[in-house]
Amino acid sequence: MGAGEPSRVPPAGGEPRYRRILLKLSGEALLGAREFGVDPAVVQAISREIADVHALGVQVGMVLGGGNIFRGVQTAARGGVDRVTGDQMGMLATVMNSLAFQDGLEAIGVETRVLSAVAMPQLAEPFIRRRAIRHLEKGRIVILAAGTGNPYFTTDTAAALRAMELRAEVLMKATKVDGIYDKDPKQHADAVMFPELSYREVMSRRLAVMDATAITLCMDNRMPILVFNLTRPGSIVAAVKGEAIGSIVKE
Repeated sequence: MGAGEPSRVPPAGGEPRYRRILLKLSGEALLGAREFGVDPAVVQAISREIADVHALGVQVGMVLGGGNIFRGVQTAARGGVDRVTGDQMGMLATVMNSLAFQDGLEAIGVETRVLSAVAMPQLAEPFIRRRAIRHLEKGRIVILAAGTGNPYFTTDTAAALRAMELRAEVLMKATKVDGIYDKDPKQHADAVMFPELSYREVMSRRLAVMDATAITLCMDNRMPILVFNLTRPGSIVAAVKGEAIGSIVKE
């Protein structure tokens, strides 16, 4: 805890349902009202919610996207760069977002470690599974940067992989909508939200939850996926406590 930082009081109202989670945040969630980069106010607000979860005794791993800074797939599709190069640039964007969150969390007294799948010892620790688990056991928030370290794999797939490696109880994907819908609720007023789905239903309906690789990985390893609305204050705490929020994907 930082010098002079007060201890955060756990939010009242019940014990957490999950004791270890993997939280996936898209890079776009960090934009706020901006068109590019990181909005410090958004980082501060989300950091406070994560700190509330941490204060409940929940071990938190995080994976951040990089779309607010660079999207390798789109750039490669336009012929700007080679796909592999584009994905590598996207990995660096996730490291930038991870460092921003580390700063935001430690500013409010939450000890945090950034572990990168791409070696950059001046900025982050290397991702070593046992080290990451030990950090969690010591009460540190672990931010897992640079995706899987390989091109052609999304940060959704990286989140699914890390959730399995760290033995998380649930993979939580924070979005800008309330859950999983049959179509885009921002474009269709009659969109229907599913409170619960199976992995196979997600794939057969081709619902835009995560990419197929991530869904298959979770299905093969029975990792539940909870999709919920990050923009609603207190949503992360509510999700951790097992309240009726968002959409759950499981067997």
